[in-house]
Amino acid sequence: MTPLATAKRSRAVTTEEVLLILCHSVTEVLGNAGNKEVSYSPMVQKINKTCLRPDIGCFVLFDGGFSGLVIINFTATSAMEIYRKYLLSMGMPEDELAQYHTADEVGNVMGEIMNQIVGDFTNKVRHQLKTSITQSQPKMMAINKQVQISVNTTLDQPQSRRVTFNTDSNNIFYLELSMDKTEFIKLHDFDETELEDPDDILAENREKEDRKAKENTGNDDNDDLMSDLGI
Repeated sequence: MTPLATAKRSRAVTTEEVLLILCHSVTEVLGNAGNKEVSYSPMVQKINKTCLRPDIGCFVLFDGGFSGLVIINFTATSAMEIYRKYLLSMGMPEDELAQYHTADEVGNVMGEIMNQIVGDFTNKVRHQLKTSITQSQPKMMAINKQVQISVNTTLDQPQSRRVTFNTDSNNIFYLELSMDKTEFIKLHDFDETELEDPDDILAENREKEDRKAKENTGNDDNDDLMSDLGI
């Protein structure tokens, strides 16, 4: 079971705390994808606009309890590091990996990771803030110039933030969040349940199956012994 990545135990949850939930999703998903040492800056930037930036940018729209946009901008070196570690952790031979960040395979893998990050984020929002948001399909592209991205809906006093991330090899990438200016105010205390980790569930099921298999083997051995004794 994975504890909730919560911000502060206050009665009001602001944009910065929603951003913190998203930062936890980034580090947790990348950690599970072979990038264990990814970290983010404790300082957050207030920005006026969100942009796709070189060398690889990815964006996802979300809507529901609140609306917004998530962008992650990777440099070529940070994208290749994350891509390589992810596939190597899955047992992919190194000689079969793409060599350049412009390869379609790199974009597809980074898009898949982005989808997992935002999926984890929406799950945390549902559990912690007791509201629901839905996400669009991630759009990943290799670009050589800055492209401004805006949400195709009217946001209520949009707020934009940028956070700097570092990989294990000190390569940098940036997370940008633009969302409604909103506060979630806790009307009364409630128990925050733990998020279930799919890997823990699978491991628990495997343990149960192994125990059953051992019990069945033990019963078969006893039956064979009784048979040999003529009982």
